[in-house]
Amino acid sequence: MREEPLVLGIETSCDETGVGVVRGHTLLADAIASSVEQHARFGGVVPEVASRAHLEAMGPTVERALAEAGVAFTDIDAFAVTAGPGLPGALMVGVAAAKAYALSLGKPLYGVNHLAAHVCVDQLEHGPLPKPCVAMLVSGGHSSLLLVPDVAADVRSLGSTVDDAAGEAFDKVARVLDLGFPGGPAIDRMAREGDPAAIAFPRGKYNDGTYDFSFSGLKTAVARWVEARERAGEPVPVADVAASFQEAVVDVLTQKALKVCKDNGVRDLLIGGGVAANSRLRALAAERCAAAGVRLRVPRPKLCTDNGAMVAALGSELVAAGLAPSDLGLPADSSLPIESITV
Repeated sequence: MREEPLVLGIETSCDETGVGVVRGHTLLADAIASSVEQHARFGGVVPEVASRAHLEAMGPTVERALAEAGVAFTDIDAFAVTAGPGLPGALMVGVAAAKAYALSLGKPLYGVNHLAAHVCVDQLEHGPLPKPCVAMLVSGGHSSLLLVPDVAADVRSLGSTVDDAAGEAFDKVARVLDLGFPGGPAIDRMAREGDPAAIAFPRGKYNDGTYDFSFSGLKTAVARWVEARERAGEPVPVADVAASFQEAVVDVLTQKALKVCKDNGVRDLLIGGGVAANSRLRALAAERCAAAGVRLRVPRPKLCTDNGAMVAALGSELVAAGLAPSDLGLPADSSLPIESITV
């Protein structure tokens, strides 16, 4: 293989079919086919619909990525695929496709952890990760705080949500406010017109001494507040509710993340995952990190949401580190722990 391997990554853990092509830390292609519109009428992702959409989109998305990168299949040095965590059926589509491509071309295959890939993708924009760094991953399925001495070999979980993930809470509150699905972008837009101090919503586990999150109580508090206004025949100030809810979420996220940095003597914080695209989270994190003397890294919004580039980035890191590829019998593991960077 060349010094900088050409890696194709496949991501199908939820509702987006992502295919990325990376050489070293250079992003050559990032093709995505989203099935979000098919899920919108249900108010959330339907696993069976997502799996079928992946199956239909896989071939065309791979072809688009190769064309965008200006390379042929035979140029690929290695394949990487999200093996977990995620929706079982959706993962199986990506894993099966990656196995077929790797086997037919006689190339190595790396089954990788979805969360570790979210950490690794930042290297495509900001260069090699500091060792160690703290990573906070926030999405519809995950809210995690990680200590990352080495993204290719050593990622440690320090805290996670005990109930709803942050992105899940955004979706549910958006449904209460009739803002549609997905809820994160809709609440972000609406919150810009509201007052984040208008309503004092609760901040779960704010000062409990742990690195864990809880957003279920906040989601319920918002729903009860809205229901009370509606019963009283009073108008619901949607923008103020959205802004106050969003502020409660990002306040807890940033407070916990900086606590992890302080307690572990780490001066670099990385934020990733779909919720990292939220404008208020990015602004508050920048403000608080600057005050605490912590260097902040956040990928551009397109790299925060699920994509194939992040999988290719981690695959490239594994190849460069000389780590052994996965066996072609590798499974899709919907509950793959973060400590298992590869399968």
